[in-house]
Amino acid sequence: MMSAFKSSLQRKLLAVMLLTTLAALIVALGAMIIHDLRAYHRTWVNDMTAQAELLARTTAPALTFDDKKVAHENLSILRYQPKVRAAAIYSPDGSLFATHAGHGEPPVFPKLPAEDGVEVSKTSLVIFKNIMDGADVIGTVYLKADYELFDRVVNFSGIAVAVMLMSMLVALLVSTWLQKIVTRPILEIGKAAREVVSQRDYSRRVNKISEDEVGELVDSFNNMLIEIERRTLALETSNREKVREVDERRNAQHEIMRLNQELEQRVQERTRQLETSNHELALATQAAESANQAKSEFLSSMSHELRTPLNAIIGFGQLLTSDVMSPTAEQKKTFTEHILRAGRHLLELINEILNLAQIESGHLSLSLEPVSLQEILQDCHTMIEPLGDQRGIRTLFPTSCDLNVMADRTRLKQVLLNLLSNAIKYNRDMGAVVVDCTSASPDRVRVSVQDTGMGLSEAQLKLLFQPFNRLGQEAGAQEGTGIGLVVTKHLIESMGGEIGVTSTVGMGSVFWIELRATEPVPAISHRDVLTAMAPKETAPKQHQTYTVLYVEDNPESLKLVEQILSTRPDIRLLSAPDGRLGVELARVHLPDVILMDNNLPNLDGASAQAILRNDPKTRHIPVIALTANAMPKSINQGLAAGFFRYITKPINIKELLEAINAGLEASVAEKSEH
Repeated sequence: MMSAFKSSLQRKLLAVMLLTTLAALIVALGAMIIHDLRAYHRTWVNDMTAQAELLARTTAPALTFDDKKVAHENLSILRYQPKVRAAAIYSPDGSLFATHAGHGEPPVFPKLPAEDGVEVSKTSLVIFKNIMDGADVIGTVYLKADYELFDRVVNFSGIAVAVMLMSMLVALLVSTWLQKIVTRPILEIGKAAREVVSQRDYSRRVNKISEDEVGELVDSFNNMLIEIERRTLALETSNREKVREVDERRNAQHEIMRLNQELEQRVQERTRQLETSNHELALATQAAESANQAKSEFLSSMSHELRTPLNAIIGFGQLLTSDVMSPTAEQKKTFTEHILRAGRHLLELINEILNLAQIESGHLSLSLEPVSLQEILQDCHTMIEPLGDQRGIRTLFPTSCDLNVMADRTRLKQVLLNLLSNAIKYNRDMGAVVVDCTSASPDRVRVSVQDTGMGLSEAQLKLLFQPFNRLGQEAGAQEGTGIGLVVTKHLIESMGGEIGVTSTVGMGSVFWIELRATEPVPAISHRDVLTAMAPKETAPKQHQTYTVLYVEDNPESLKLVEQILSTRPDIRLLSAPDGRLGVELARVHLPDVILMDNNLPNLDGASAQAILRNDPKTRHIPVIALTANAMPKSINQGLAAGFFRYITKPINIKELLEAINAGLEASVAEKSEH
């Protein structure tokens, strides 16, 4: 407030003085410039006119006697007039009789003389003067000289501006000094008034520094403060008395209001509790309805997806066993290939459904550790490259990726293999898949998988991570479940990461994942550790017969294992349909390896394995679990309970034979030690 008042008052006084000075300067300098210009014009015109008359008189005899030499000599006198650009003598018939050009002036003259007179332009003064011989016109004098009125205007204007600037600067300094004498007392009064208003300090006074009208104003202001201070003290005394009475009444009212508020609060609390209960009940009802609807939709989709491969398995199986069709050997091979492909698809679907159920139930177990992306990408490259070669698709991986992330090694590889297999599956033939890894930020690492497929539209991107939604590829040539990306998204988010996609229709898509960056892992790789820990392979002894006991209640599974082991003449297979009989046969025959199903009548596989492990006679026999219970938790529990290997159905023949060989080697080694 003070600075605003000060600035306003001082600037107003300063502006008045400066504007007055400026107006006086403009008037004085303007009058001086106008007077000088008028005098210059009049003097220069008179001088040039006199010069023309002088030339007319001196040149008249030369025209009379037609003496051009004398005329030229008369005109040459003008060389001492540097401002004369050109001069000429015209004969009575209008032709040039004699001419003179100024310094640097080109000899350009009017073709005919004009009337007697003076013509002024911006930079030139032109005079035509008749040459008289008595009353007769015997010729014309032409003069063209510089007319510097415009230049004088510019020069005088510059001088005037400089004079005004200097004058205004002097006026500013003088005005600044003088106006402080006038404004200082007024500013002091304004400052005191603001302090009185803001601080309520009526004892404030303004110092009197002069005996003029301003001094009288200071006295009046101080007297006003004295009167206000006196009345304020009286008013405060009266107000304190009234406040005391009002406080007594207010205390009584407050007590009544407090009781009313307590009652209202109790009513409001009970009302809020009732509303909250009703709202929670409505939300629970809505959530239950949504859950039931989602469950129905999921079961409907899962039923459809499961029945599709089962239709192929059962249909082609019926064709193989049909007595009417009698398929040829080639047809049988084709039907069998269809059954195997549908079976693998069904297994993939079941595994992904189990993975999704495990993730959504919150039972997913992750082991987060520093993982080298270089190692993971090399493994993925080795596994995925043959799939791309089948369709001529190039797989381009970074030559080096010295970045490390905090992740579960197995789950991260599962995520990358899913993205890479999708990039190949939905790519065009002879296309390409480009993998890249970069630092998205100082603490985040991004891995991207780019394909050259058909790309996804905006509508498809919105439905990308929904279960069983294959975005219109259900009828395509490529098999799929529509669950892989859902599982991938859950896995990445469970590891504290993020997944995203950008796509252009007709050009391809880029799927990317981001995980938390971490410090480099030790130089030794996970592959080296596994290799070092793996048991050395030793070939079974030649010409030796081994006994394998298979405890299985399903005849079809038993028949399948019999067919698999029929390729091994060195293995004798025994079987038992339930757990109790399996334990008795194991005690009697002491087989080299036992294959044990978990879901058995009378005695389950885990209990049977526990009995055999606690019996000194059968403790050394490797027991391999061969079961359809493929949940990761069950696998971990089985291995922890003492199973030598844990193999899930459907049976991978190569995996089963490797497990049996390892069991036979362990059994032989155990027997040799004893």
